[in-house]
Amino acid sequence: MKKYTVLVLGCLFSISLMAQKMPQIWLTDTKQNFLFTPQKAKPESANKDAESITIDPSKTYQSIDGFGYTLTGGSAQHLLAMDQQNRNALLTELFATDKNNIGISYLRLSIGASDLNEHVFSYNDLPAGETDVLLKKFDLGPDKKDVIPVLKEILAINPKVKLMGSPWSPPAWMKTNNATKGGSLKLEFYNTYALYLVKYIEAMKDHGITIDAITVQNEPLHPGNNPSLFMQATDQAIFVKNHLGPLFKSKGLATKIIIYDHNADRPDYPISILNDKDAKSYIDGSAFHLYGGKIEALSQVHEAHPDKNIYFTEQWVGAPGNMDSDFPFHVKHLIIGATRNWAKTVLEWNLAADSEYKPYTPGGCNKCLGAITIDGNNIKRNPAYYIIAHAAKFVRPNAVRIASTAIYDLPNVAFKTPEGKIVLIVLNTNKEKKPFTVNLPHQKTHYTLPPNAAVTMVW
Repeated sequence: MKKYTVLVLGCLFSISLMAQKMPQIWLTDTKQNFLFTPQKAKPESANKDAESITIDPSKTYQSIDGFGYTLTGGSAQHLLAMDQQNRNALLTELFATDKNNIGISYLRLSIGASDLNEHVFSYNDLPAGETDVLLKKFDLGPDKKDVIPVLKEILAINPKVKLMGSPWSPPAWMKTNNATKGGSLKLEFYNTYALYLVKYIEAMKDHGITIDAITVQNEPLHPGNNPSLFMQATDQAIFVKNHLGPLFKSKGLATKIIIYDHNADRPDYPISILNDKDAKSYIDGSAFHLYGGKIEALSQVHEAHPDKNIYFTEQWVGAPGNMDSDFPFHVKHLIIGATRNWAKTVLEWNLAADSEYKPYTPGGCNKCLGAITIDGNNIKRNPAYYIIAHAAKFVRPNAVRIASTAIYDLPNVAFKTPEGKIVLIVLNTNKEKKPFTVNLPHQKTHYTLPPNAAVTMVW
């Protein structure tokens, strides 16, 4: 605030003028080769054709847990194959919150193998015909060689990174088809499988790793992956209310239970489970992917059960990747769309692969492009790196989404950080540059965004 004293008709008056505070600006514009590049903020004049984005910090929505990726076993393998100096530099860039680092704040892990492991495994694999109801042979196995060592290095850089575990399949001997792919969980092993998930949380804790949340099943309506499990909503409700939830409670676990973890085309799945009040009592919220349906379906679940949380947990970028199309799609539908529809997390699939998109299981995803391509000590940053960076660096955990004007061709979302800063992320979906004015209390900022570009602005 600047004060001036002026003489008017022989009388002195003191007046105050609000000095314009220019925001920090980080731009991705592939046509100019700006990839999450800081820009020098320059005052612009008002444009008569400008759209108006009004931010109201007094109107708040969900708090944010974080932005990040899935750390697959394959991702961890590639990181461990780097030499210590290069790996530390990359992990610092990804997870540290200072300087030019992007500050990833949330990671999803597979409980057992995902399809981006070298081979399929569980923590209790047995010869055909054998069972182990008390899980005396439970062991974290391959995770102790790759995922856990990498996690320890990450947590040494940023101890506040939150972790979510998601199972792709129970041990094959617990399933109706005795196979890693497809099949359903046998009713007689519901208690055993609940214990299996508890043992995972406890075993990770023994390694100094806290699992903040688990989803009950990754993509329960997609039994065609390897590994995978088919689990209908009625079965998931029974599993949670009669087995998993009570066991969590008896063990005093603080780990959150999150249901569904599949596409936005079936909001009825989580709603039906939450309609069961006994199951609902153990559930923190619902998780979504966007390989089907519309992102607005997340709000349907929120409106049906506003006391339960919403998470966005997976979306791939298909190889070889295309910044001109992948980046705006993901920013529009995930960074902006998912958070405007109540998501507390936005997670991309997955953190790292090599230039041949390996490893993957037989029948697993052979075209999943990592956020980082790692070949030895050589790295390449791909679309998902920049997609997440635009939010993760500034929208820190416990930030709160706040109201901002919804504009069709300038999709945007705003947040207030724990330190009181305002963050606005805007995408221009037009083929021409687009001027807009940001209206904050006591503050106006004029900006022109290039076509197909996104900007993060911080006041």
